[in-house]
Amino acid sequence: MSNRRPGCSQHELLDDIAEQAMIERGLAPDFSDAAKKQAAAIDGPANDTDGVRDLRDLLWCSIDNDDSRDLDQLTFAEDLGGGRVRCLIAVADVDALVKKGSPIDDHAQQNTTSVYTAARIFPMLPEKLSTDLTSLNEDQERVALVIDIVVNPDGEVAEGEVYRARVHNKAKLAYNGVGMWLQGEGDAPEKIGAVPGLAENLKLQDRTADKMRDLRHEHGALDLETIEARPVFSDGRVVDLKAEARNNAKNLIEDFMIAANGVTARYLKSQGFPSVRRVVRSPERWDRIEAIAAELDDPLPPEPDPVALERFLVRRRKADPLRFPDLSLAIVKAMGAGEYVLERPGEESVGHFGLAVRDYSHSTAPNRRFPDLITHRLVKAALAKQKPPYTIDELATLARHCTDAEDAANKVERKVRKAAAACMLEPRIGDKFDGIVTGASSKGTWVRIFHPPVEGKVVQGGKGLDIGEKVKVKLISTDVENGFIDFARVHR
Repeated sequence: MSNRRPGCSQHELLDDIAEQAMIERGLAPDFSDAAKKQAAAIDGPANDTDGVRDLRDLLWCSIDNDDSRDLDQLTFAEDLGGGRVRCLIAVADVDALVKKGSPIDDHAQQNTTSVYTAARIFPMLPEKLSTDLTSLNEDQERVALVIDIVVNPDGEVAEGEVYRARVHNKAKLAYNGVGMWLQGEGDAPEKIGAVPGLAENLKLQDRTADKMRDLRHEHGALDLETIEARPVFSDGRVVDLKAEARNNAKNLIEDFMIAANGVTARYLKSQGFPSVRRVVRSPERWDRIEAIAAELDDPLPPEPDPVALERFLVRRRKADPLRFPDLSLAIVKAMGAGEYVLERPGEESVGHFGLAVRDYSHSTAPNRRFPDLITHRLVKAALAKQKPPYTIDELATLARHCTDAEDAANKVERKVRKAAAACMLEPRIGDKFDGIVTGASSKGTWVRIFHPPVEGKVVQGGKGLDIGEKVKVKLISTDVENGFIDFARVHR
Protein backbone atom coordinates (compact mmCIF):
# COMPACT_ATOMS: atom_id res chain seq x y z
CA MET A 1 0.00 0.00 0.00
CA SER A 2 1.47 3.39 -1.04
CA ASN A 3 2.11 6.17 1.52
CA ARG A 4 2.01 8.77 -1.25
CA ARG A 5 -0.97 11.12 -0.97
CA PRO A 6 -2.06 12.89 -4.16
CA GLY A 7 -0.31 16.25 -4.44
CA CYS A 8 1.75 15.85 -1.26
CA SER A 9 5.28 17.23 -1.10
CA GLN A 10 8.33 15.07 -0.45
CA HIS A 11 8.46 16.47 3.09
CA GLU A 12 4.83 15.44 3.70
CA LEU A 13 5.49 12.02 2.18
CA LEU A 14 8.51 11.50 4.44
CA ASP A 15 6.39 12.53 7.45
CA ASP A 16 3.83 9.85 6.55
CA ILE A 17 6.60 7.27 6.08
CA ALA A 18 8.12 8.16 9.45
CA GLU A 19 4.83 7.80 11.34
CA GLN A 20 4.03 4.46 9.70
CA ALA A 21 7.56 3.18 10.42
CA MET A 22 7.15 4.09 14.09
CA ILE A 23 3.93 2.08 14.32
CA GLU A 24 5.39 -0.89 12.46
CA ARG A 25 8.34 -1.03 14.87
CA GLY A 26 6.15 -0.94 17.98
CA LEU A 27 6.90 2.69 18.84
CA ALA A 28 4.24 5.24 19.69
CA PRO A 29 4.27 8.28 17.38
CA ASP A 30 1.89 10.23 19.65
CA PHE A 31 1.34 10.64 23.38
CA SER A 32 -1.67 9.10 25.08
CA ASP A 33 -4.51 11.30 26.29
CA ALA A 34 -3.41 10.53 29.87
CA ALA A 35 0.15 11.70 29.12
CA LYS A 36 -1.15 14.88 27.49
CA LYS A 37 -3.35 15.52 30.51
CA GLN A 38 -0.41 15.00 32.86
CA ALA A 39 1.75 17.41 30.84
CA ALA A 40 -0.97 20.04 30.81
CA ALA A 41 -1.19 19.90 34.61
CA ILE A 42 2.54 20.61 35.08
CA ASP A 43 2.72 24.38 35.49
CA GLY A 44 6.40 25.04 36.12
CA PRO A 45 9.90 23.60 36.50
CA ALA A 46 10.93 21.61 39.55
CA ASN A 47 11.74 23.94 42.42
CA ASP A 48 12.55 21.66 45.36
CA THR A 49 15.54 22.79 47.43
CA ASP A 50 15.86 20.02 50.04
CA GLY A 51 19.47 18.79 49.91
CA VAL A 52 20.06 20.77 46.70
CA ARG A 53 23.22 22.87 46.42
CA ASP A 54 23.18 26.35 44.89
CA LEU A 55 25.57 26.53 41.92
CA ARG A 56 23.71 29.17 39.93
CA ASP A 57 26.65 31.62 39.94
CA LEU A 58 29.02 29.34 38.01
CA LEU A 59 29.73 30.03 34.32
CA TRP A 60 27.46 27.26 33.04
CA CYS A 61 26.81 26.99 29.32
CA SER A 62 25.24 24.46 26.95
CA ILE A 63 26.69 23.31 23.62
CA ASP A 64 24.43 21.32 21.34
CA ASN A 65 23.25 21.05 17.74
CA ASP A 66 22.33 24.35 16.10
CA ASP A 67 18.62 23.49 16.12
CA SER A 68 18.43 21.60 19.45
CA ARG A 69 15.82 22.74 21.93
CA ASP A 70 15.99 19.82 24.38
CA LEU A 71 19.09 20.77 26.37
CA ASP A 72 20.28 17.96 28.64
CA GLN A 73 23.69 19.16 29.83
CA LEU A 74 25.63 22.20 31.00
CA THR A 75 29.40 22.23 31.58
CA PHE A 76 31.87 24.25 33.63
CA ALA A 77 35.56 23.94 34.52
CA GLU A 78 37.76 25.34 37.30
CA ASP A 79 41.57 25.43 37.27
CA LEU A 80 42.81 23.93 40.56
CA GLY A 81 46.46 24.62 39.83
CA GLY A 82 49.29 22.19 39.19
CA GLY A 83 47.61 21.00 36.01
CA ARG A 84 44.55 19.65 37.87
CA VAL A 85 41.12 20.77 36.66
CA ARG A 86 37.70 20.42 38.27
CA CYS A 87 35.01 19.69 35.68
CA LEU A 88 31.29 19.89 36.42
CA ILE A 89 28.57 18.43 34.23
CA ALA A 90 24.99 19.41 35.11
CA VAL A 91 22.31 17.09 33.71
CA ALA A 92 18.60 17.85 33.56
CA ASP A 93 16.68 16.30 36.48
CA VAL A 94 13.76 14.94 34.47
CA ASP A 95 12.68 12.63 37.30
CA ALA A 96 11.84 15.70 39.38
CA LEU A 97 8.76 16.20 37.16
CA VAL A 98 8.27 12.77 35.50
CA LYS A 99 7.68 10.18 38.17
CA LYS A 100 8.07 6.43 37.72
CA GLY A 101 4.85 4.80 36.54
CA SER A 102 3.16 8.04 35.45
CA PRO A 103 1.53 8.27 31.98
CA ILE A 104 4.44 10.30 30.56
CA ASP A 105 6.87 7.77 32.02
CA ASP A 106 4.88 4.94 30.42
CA HIS A 107 5.30 6.57 27.00
CA ALA A 108 9.00 7.17 27.61
CA GLN A 109 9.43 3.56 28.70
CA GLN A 110 7.71 2.28 25.55
CA ASN A 111 9.80 4.27 23.07
CA THR A 112 12.92 4.60 25.31
CA THR A 113 14.36 7.35 23.08
CA SER A 114 13.50 10.40 21.03
CA VAL A 115 13.40 9.46 17.35
CA TYR A 116 14.95 12.00 14.98
CA THR A 117 13.83 11.74 11.36
CA ALA A 118 14.25 14.04 8.38
CA ALA A 119 10.58 14.97 8.41
CA ARG A 120 9.68 15.02 12.10
CA ILE A 121 11.07 14.54 15.60
CA PHE A 122 9.15 12.10 17.81
CA PRO A 123 10.20 13.29 21.30
CA MET A 124 10.41 10.85 24.19
CA LEU A 125 8.85 13.49 26.46
CA PRO A 126 6.19 16.08 25.65
CA GLU A 127 7.85 19.18 24.22
CA LYS A 128 6.42 21.26 27.04
CA LEU A 129 8.90 19.39 29.23
CA SER A 130 11.82 18.42 26.98
CA THR A 131 12.21 21.85 25.36
CA ASP A 132 11.13 23.92 28.36
CA LEU A 133 10.41 22.75 31.90
CA THR A 134 13.01 19.93 32.05
CA SER A 135 15.41 21.53 29.54
CA LEU A 136 18.42 23.45 30.85
CA ASN A 137 17.46 26.51 28.84
CA GLU A 138 19.38 29.74 28.53
CA ASP A 139 18.73 32.31 31.29
CA GLN A 140 16.64 29.80 33.25
CA GLU A 141 17.20 28.30 36.70
CA ARG A 142 16.80 24.55 36.90
CA VAL A 143 17.38 21.67 39.30
CA ALA A 144 20.02 19.31 37.92
CA LEU A 145 22.03 16.24 38.78
CA VAL A 146 25.67 17.35 38.88
CA ILE A 147 28.66 15.09 38.22
CA ASP A 148 31.68 16.77 39.80
CA ILE A 149 35.09 15.39 38.76
CA VAL A 150 38.76 16.24 39.15
CA VAL A 151 41.03 15.56 36.19
CA ASN A 152 44.77 15.05 36.69
CA PRO A 153 47.39 16.62 34.39
CA ASP A 154 47.61 13.37 32.38
CA GLY A 155 43.84 13.31 31.73
CA GLU A 156 42.97 10.71 34.38
CA VAL A 157 39.69 11.23 36.25
CA ALA A 158 41.06 11.14 39.79
CA GLU A 159 37.96 11.93 41.83
CA GLY A 160 34.25 12.14 41.28
CA GLU A 161 31.03 12.77 43.17
CA VAL A 162 27.36 13.13 42.30
CA TYR A 163 24.80 15.48 43.86
CA ARG A 164 21.81 17.66 43.05
CA ALA A 165 22.13 21.41 42.54
CA ARG A 166 20.40 24.47 41.18
CA VAL A 167 22.05 25.76 38.01
CA HIS A 168 21.65 28.66 35.58
CA ASN A 169 22.57 28.42 31.89
CA LYS A 170 24.49 31.61 31.01
CA ALA A 171 24.73 30.90 27.26
CA LYS A 172 23.12 28.50 24.78
CA LEU A 173 25.86 27.70 22.27
CA ALA A 174 26.01 25.57 19.11
CA TYR A 175 28.60 23.01 18.04
CA ASN A 176 29.49 24.56 14.70
CA GLY A 177 30.16 28.10 15.91
CA VAL A 178 32.05 27.02 19.05
CA GLY A 179 33.96 24.34 17.15
CA MET A 180 35.19 26.75 14.47
CA TRP A 181 36.31 29.20 17.17
CA LEU A 182 38.11 26.58 19.27
CA GLN A 183 39.90 25.36 16.14
CA GLY A 184 41.03 28.90 15.30
CA GLU A 185 38.91 28.94 12.15
CA GLY A 186 36.41 31.63 13.19
CA ASP A 187 35.56 34.33 15.68
CA ALA A 188 34.01 33.55 19.04
CA PRO A 189 30.19 33.49 18.89
CA GLU A 190 28.66 36.69 20.27
CA LYS A 191 27.12 34.89 23.25
CA ILE A 192 30.57 33.82 24.45
CA GLY A 193 31.86 37.39 24.40
CA ALA A 194 28.76 38.62 26.22
CA VAL A 195 29.57 36.56 29.34
CA PRO A 196 32.78 37.71 31.08
CA GLY A 197 35.18 34.82 31.64
CA LEU A 198 33.25 32.31 29.49
CA ALA A 199 35.79 32.27 26.64
CA GLU A 200 38.64 31.38 29.00
CA ASN A 201 36.48 28.76 30.70
CA LEU A 202 35.60 27.07 27.40
CA LYS A 203 39.25 26.97 26.38
CA LEU A 204 40.06 25.32 29.73
CA GLN A 205 37.28 22.79 29.11
CA ASP A 206 38.66 22.14 25.62
CA ARG A 207 42.23 21.55 26.86
CA THR A 208 40.97 19.24 29.60
CA ALA A 209 38.81 17.26 27.19
CA ASP A 210 41.83 16.83 24.91
CA LYS A 211 43.82 15.33 27.78
CA MET A 212 41.03 12.92 28.74
CA ARG A 213 40.62 11.87 25.10
CA ASP A 214 44.35 11.37 24.57
CA LEU A 215 44.54 9.12 27.63
CA ARG A 216 41.56 7.04 26.47
CA HIS A 217 43.18 6.62 23.05
CA GLU A 218 46.37 5.42 24.72
CA HIS A 219 44.20 2.73 26.34
CA GLY A 220 42.63 1.83 22.99
CA ALA A 221 39.57 4.08 22.60
CA LEU A 222 38.65 3.99 18.93
CA ASP A 223 38.75 7.23 16.94
CA LEU A 224 35.96 6.42 14.50
CA GLU A 225 34.31 8.86 12.11
CA THR A 226 31.09 7.80 10.42
CA ILE A 227 28.91 9.88 8.10
CA GLU A 228 25.46 11.04 9.23
CA ALA A 229 23.98 12.94 6.29
CA ARG A 230 20.96 15.16 7.00
CA PRO A 231 18.49 15.96 4.21
CA VAL A 232 18.22 19.59 3.15
CA PHE A 233 14.73 20.70 2.05
CA SER A 234 13.70 23.50 -0.29
CA ASP A 235 10.01 24.09 -1.05
CA GLY A 236 9.16 20.67 0.36
CA ARG A 237 11.71 18.80 -1.81
CA VAL A 238 14.96 17.09 -0.80
CA VAL A 239 17.68 19.02 -2.62
CA ASP A 240 20.83 17.84 -0.84
CA LEU A 241 22.29 15.57 1.81
CA LYS A 242 24.59 17.41 4.21
CA ALA A 243 27.10 15.47 6.29
CA GLU A 244 27.82 16.89 9.75
CA ALA A 245 31.57 17.00 10.43
CA ARG A 246 33.14 16.47 13.85
CA ASN A 247 34.78 19.45 15.51
CA ASN A 248 36.42 20.45 18.78
CA ALA A 249 33.11 21.44 20.40
CA LYS A 250 31.53 18.04 19.70
CA ASN A 251 34.68 16.31 20.98
CA LEU A 252 34.61 18.44 24.14
CA ILE A 253 31.05 17.48 25.01
CA GLU A 254 31.60 13.83 24.10
CA ASP A 255 34.65 13.58 26.38
CA PHE A 256 32.92 15.32 29.28
CA MET A 257 29.91 13.01 28.92
CA ILE A 258 32.07 9.86 28.80
CA ALA A 259 33.76 10.96 32.01
CA ALA A 260 30.41 11.78 33.66
CA ASN A 261 28.90 8.44 32.65
CA GLY A 262 31.88 6.63 34.13
CA VAL A 263 31.64 8.48 37.44
CA THR A 264 27.89 7.78 37.63
CA ALA A 265 28.40 4.06 37.02
CA ARG A 266 31.14 3.85 39.64
CA TYR A 267 29.00 5.76 42.16
CA LEU A 268 26.18 3.22 41.87
CA LYS A 269 28.68 0.37 42.21
CA SER A 270 30.19 1.99 45.34
CA GLN A 271 26.71 2.18 46.89
CA GLY A 272 26.03 -1.51 46.27
CA PHE A 273 23.32 -0.62 43.75
CA PRO A 274 22.48 -2.49 40.54
CA SER A 275 22.69 -0.50 37.32
CA VAL A 276 21.90 -0.59 33.62
CA ARG A 277 25.24 -0.45 31.83
CA ARG A 278 25.92 0.56 28.24
CA VAL A 279 28.36 -1.99 26.81
CA VAL A 280 30.07 -2.83 23.54
CA ARG A 281 31.52 -6.31 23.77
CA SER A 282 34.73 -7.53 22.19
CA PRO A 283 34.14 -7.45 18.40
CA GLU A 284 31.90 -10.18 16.99
CA ARG A 285 33.86 -10.29 13.74
CA TRP A 286 37.46 -9.54 14.63
CA ASP A 287 38.42 -11.87 11.76
CA ARG A 288 36.73 -9.45 9.34
CA ILE A 289 38.49 -6.45 10.94
CA GLU A 290 41.74 -8.38 10.50
CA ALA A 291 40.90 -9.01 6.85
CA ILE A 292 40.13 -5.33 6.23
CA ALA A 293 43.51 -4.40 7.73
CA ALA A 294 45.30 -7.09 5.72
CA GLU A 295 43.78 -5.78 2.49
CA LEU A 296 45.36 -2.41 3.33
CA ASP A 297 48.75 -4.07 4.04
CA ASP A 298 48.46 -2.95 7.67
CA PRO A 299 48.05 -6.19 9.70
CA LEU A 300 46.39 -6.54 13.11
CA PRO A 301 47.00 -9.24 15.75
CA PRO A 302 44.82 -12.40 15.64
CA GLU A 303 43.03 -11.63 18.95
CA PRO A 304 40.91 -8.50 19.68
CA ASP A 305 43.28 -5.71 20.69
CA PRO A 306 41.77 -2.21 21.08
CA VAL A 307 45.16 -0.46 21.32
CA ALA A 308 46.38 -2.06 18.08
CA LEU A 309 43.06 -1.24 16.39
CA GLU A 310 43.22 2.40 17.48
CA ARG A 311 46.77 2.75 16.15
CA PHE A 312 45.63 1.18 12.88
CA LEU A 313 42.78 3.74 12.65
CA VAL A 314 45.14 6.65 13.31
CA ARG A 315 47.41 5.45 10.49
CA ARG A 316 44.51 5.00 8.08
CA ARG A 317 43.06 8.46 8.84
CA LYS A 318 46.41 9.98 7.88
CA ALA A 319 46.83 7.78 4.81
CA ASP A 320 43.32 8.17 3.33
CA PRO A 321 41.24 10.85 5.11
CA LEU A 322 38.64 11.00 2.31
CA ARG A 323 37.59 7.39 2.76
CA PHE A 324 38.26 7.12 6.48
CA PRO A 325 34.53 7.52 7.38
CA ASP A 326 33.73 4.53 5.17
CA LEU A 327 36.49 2.46 6.78
CA SER A 328 35.10 3.51 10.17
CA LEU A 329 31.64 2.34 9.17
CA ALA A 330 33.03 -1.04 8.08
CA ILE A 331 34.78 -1.41 11.47
CA VAL A 332 31.59 -0.41 13.32
CA LYS A 333 29.55 -3.01 11.38
CA ALA A 334 32.09 -5.72 12.17
CA MET A 335 32.25 -4.77 15.88
CA GLY A 336 28.55 -5.25 16.50
CA ALA A 337 26.03 -2.98 18.19
CA GLY A 338 26.09 -1.55 21.68
CA GLU A 339 23.55 -2.85 24.17
CA TYR A 340 22.13 -2.22 27.61
CA VAL A 341 22.75 -4.89 30.24
CA LEU A 342 21.94 -5.33 33.91
CA GLU A 343 24.88 -5.23 36.27
CA ARG A 344 24.15 -6.71 39.68
CA PRO A 345 26.01 -5.51 42.78
CA GLY A 346 29.45 -7.09 42.93
CA GLU A 347 29.49 -8.22 39.29
CA GLU A 348 32.44 -7.51 37.00
CA SER A 349 31.64 -4.93 34.33
CA VAL A 350 31.60 -6.01 30.69
CA GLY A 351 32.94 -2.62 29.61
CA HIS A 352 32.77 -0.61 26.40
CA PHE A 353 35.30 -1.87 23.82
CA GLY A 354 34.98 1.17 21.56
CA LEU A 355 35.55 3.72 24.35
CA ALA A 356 38.14 1.62 26.20
CA VAL A 357 36.35 2.13 29.50
CA ARG A 358 35.24 -0.47 32.04
CA ASP A 359 32.48 1.45 33.86
CA TYR A 360 29.86 3.13 31.69
CA SER A 361 26.17 3.91 32.23
CA HIS A 362 24.13 6.32 30.12
CA SER A 363 23.16 9.19 32.40
CA THR A 364 23.64 12.47 30.53
CA ALA A 365 20.59 12.74 28.23
CA PRO A 366 17.40 12.03 30.24
CA ASN A 367 15.22 14.26 28.02
CA ARG A 368 16.04 11.99 25.09
CA ARG A 369 16.91 8.52 26.48
CA PHE A 370 15.02 6.41 28.99
CA PRO A 371 18.09 4.47 30.29
CA ASP A 372 19.43 7.80 31.54
CA LEU A 373 16.21 8.42 33.44
CA ILE A 374 16.49 4.96 35.01
CA THR A 375 20.05 5.74 36.07
CA HIS A 376 19.00 9.08 37.60
CA ARG A 377 16.32 7.38 39.68
CA LEU A 378 18.87 4.88 40.97
CA VAL A 379 21.37 7.65 41.77
CA LYS A 380 18.79 9.79 43.55
CA ALA A 381 17.68 6.80 45.63
CA ALA A 382 21.30 6.13 46.58
CA LEU A 383 21.84 9.78 47.50
CA ALA A 384 18.71 9.68 49.69
CA LYS A 385 19.82 6.39 51.32
CA GLN A 386 16.70 4.68 49.99
CA LYS A 387 16.22 1.30 48.33
CA PRO A 388 16.57 1.07 44.53
CA PRO A 389 13.31 2.08 42.82
CA TYR A 390 13.54 -0.94 40.49
CA THR A 391 13.96 -4.62 41.30
CA ILE A 392 16.72 -6.70 39.70
CA ASP A 393 14.15 -8.41 37.48
CA GLU A 394 12.67 -5.07 36.41
CA LEU A 395 16.10 -3.72 35.49
CA ALA A 396 16.98 -6.85 33.52
CA THR A 397 13.72 -6.58 31.56
CA LEU A 398 14.18 -2.84 31.00
CA ALA A 399 17.75 -3.31 29.78
CA ARG A 400 16.62 -5.81 27.13
CA HIS A 401 13.69 -3.60 26.15
CA CYS A 402 15.86 -0.48 25.85
CA THR A 403 18.24 -2.35 23.55
CA ASP A 404 15.36 -3.60 21.38
CA ALA A 405 13.59 -0.23 21.26
CA GLU A 406 16.82 1.59 20.43
CA ASP A 407 17.30 -0.83 17.53
CA ALA A 408 13.72 -0.14 16.40
CA ALA A 409 14.28 3.63 16.60
CA ASN A 410 17.51 3.33 14.63
CA LYS A 411 15.65 1.40 11.94
CA VAL A 412 12.96 4.09 11.75
CA GLU A 413 15.58 6.82 11.40
CA ARG A 414 17.50 4.78 8.84
CA LYS A 415 14.37 4.08 6.78
CA VAL A 416 13.45 7.76 6.61
CA ARG A 417 17.05 8.72 5.77
CA LYS A 418 16.98 6.19 2.94
CA ALA A 419 13.57 7.41 1.79
CA ALA A 420 14.92 10.97 1.72
CA ALA A 421 17.98 9.79 -0.21
CA ALA A 422 15.71 7.94 -2.64
CA CYS A 423 13.77 11.17 -3.17
CA MET A 424 16.97 12.94 -4.14
CA LEU A 425 18.27 10.08 -6.35
CA GLU A 426 15.01 9.50 -8.26
CA PRO A 427 16.23 11.53 -11.29
CA ARG A 428 19.63 9.74 -11.39
CA ILE A 429 18.66 6.20 -12.43
CA GLY A 430 21.48 4.76 -14.57
CA ASP A 431 24.25 6.90 -13.06
CA LYS A 432 27.42 5.17 -11.81
CA PHE A 433 29.06 5.77 -8.44
CA ASP A 434 32.14 4.71 -6.47
CA GLY A 435 31.37 3.18 -3.07
CA ILE A 436 32.37 0.84 -0.27
CA VAL A 437 30.63 -2.31 1.00
CA THR A 438 29.06 -1.61 4.42
CA GLY A 439 27.15 -4.85 5.00
CA ALA A 440 27.36 -8.44 3.82
CA SER A 441 25.26 -11.32 5.13
CA SER A 442 22.72 -13.91 4.08
CA LYS A 443 20.18 -11.07 3.93
CA GLY A 444 22.11 -9.24 1.22
CA THR A 445 24.97 -6.88 0.45
CA TRP A 446 24.91 -3.12 1.07
CA VAL A 447 27.13 -0.38 -0.28
CA ARG A 448 27.61 3.27 0.60
CA ILE A 449 28.40 5.54 -2.32
CA PHE A 450 30.76 8.44 -1.68
CA HIS A 451 28.96 11.33 -3.42
CA PRO A 452 26.25 11.82 -2.28
CA PRO A 453 26.80 9.80 0.95
CA VAL A 454 23.98 7.28 0.46
CA GLU A 455 23.65 3.59 1.33
CA GLY A 456 21.74 1.07 -0.80
CA LYS A 457 21.47 -2.64 -1.57
CA VAL A 458 23.51 -4.40 -4.25
CA VAL A 459 20.80 -6.47 -5.93
CA GLN A 460 22.94 -7.51 -8.92
CA GLY A 461 26.52 -8.77 -8.66
CA GLY A 462 26.83 -8.58 -4.89
CA LYS A 463 27.76 -12.20 -4.27
CA GLY A 464 31.24 -12.62 -2.80
CA LEU A 465 31.60 -9.02 -1.65
CA ASP A 466 32.46 -8.34 2.00
CA ILE A 467 32.54 -5.39 4.37
CA GLY A 468 35.17 -2.79 3.52
CA GLU A 469 35.66 -3.65 -0.17
CA LYS A 470 35.59 -0.77 -2.64
CA VAL A 471 33.27 -1.19 -5.61
CA LYS A 472 31.71 0.67 -8.53
CA VAL A 473 27.92 0.46 -8.81
CA LYS A 474 25.12 1.68 -11.03
CA LEU A 475 21.83 3.00 -9.64
CA ILE A 476 19.08 0.83 -11.13
CA SER A 477 16.00 1.74 -9.08
CA THR A 478 14.60 3.72 -6.14
CA ASP A 479 11.48 3.17 -4.05
CA VAL A 480 10.82 6.16 -1.85
CA GLU A 481 7.92 4.69 0.11
CA ASN A 482 9.92 1.63 1.17
CA GLY A 483 13.24 3.43 1.48
CA PHE A 484 14.85 1.18 -1.12
CA ILE A 485 17.88 2.19 -3.19
CA ASP A 486 19.10 -0.60 -5.46
CA PHE A 487 22.45 -0.87 -7.17
CA ALA A 488 24.10 -3.25 -9.60
CA ARG A 489 27.81 -3.93 -9.36
CA VAL A 490 29.80 -2.58 -12.29
CA HIS A 491 33.20 -4.05 -13.10
CA ARG A 492 35.81 -1.36 -13.70
